[in-house]
Amino acid sequence: MKNKHLAKILPFLNEIEKERREQFEQYFRTAPMWLMDTFVVEELEKGTIFVQEGEPADMIFFIGKGLIKATDYRIYGINYDFTVFNKVYAFGGMEVIINLDKYQTTLQTVTECTVLKIPKEGFKKWLDMDIVALQQESRLMGEYLLEQARDSRMLLFLQGTDRVAFLLMKRYRKYAEAGVLKMKGDRQELSDFTGLCVKTISRSIKKFKENGMITTRQGYIMINYEQYRQMEEMISGILAEDL
Repeated sequence: MKNKHLAKILPFLNEIEKERREQFEQYFRTAPMWLMDTFVVEELEKGTIFVQEGEPADMIFFIGKGLIKATDYRIYGINYDFTVFNKVYAFGGMEVIINLDKYQTTLQTVTECTVLKIPKEGFKKWLDMDIVALQQESRLMGEYLLEQARDSRMLLFLQGTDRVAFLLMKRYRKYAEAGVLKMKGDRQELSDFTGLCVKTISRSIKKFKENGMITTRQGYIMINYEQYRQMEEMISGILAEDL
């Protein structure tokens, strides 16, 4: 009954892939009707900053369709994009859990996005009265923070081309379809995510192409499973930690 009500309030659930839809259903399986009645769905254009670091954390966001990225501007005033999200997370949920009044990072759409918005006070009330919801949000937050800490630790040991390979390897795992990753070969975007200069990015892409580790076509970078395995082998040779 509640799943039917959720699908009625969030019609985009009928348009997204099964795994993502099930993540939404799992997340809100214990949500009360009064909380669902506060849901607002909004369409955002590509490149929209919808959460600004330092602004009051008054809204919780869930990404129904599309991709977003997190950006940190505090490092010498340079924008450093440290992750792209594709799972169902409560953006603003961390601020609720650890009782922060302001957003701790900036979030921007990478593609056109369908976004679910929930007022912070209602979301907090739900977590305060529902131990299952609180445990679920705490677990997801912990998994995300653990993954970020692990990736940051690995990046400490990677320089130049190896760092680019690590990023491409991570993206393959997240976004490959039918064994192939197809992504735009935007050098500046890759620079923002790795912290490397555009010149180093271009040199790395050229090297990977010459070594047969990637294929480029009409402004896109293509990586198949065999190429991904080559990158994984290269990185695992540097990092003793299991990838």
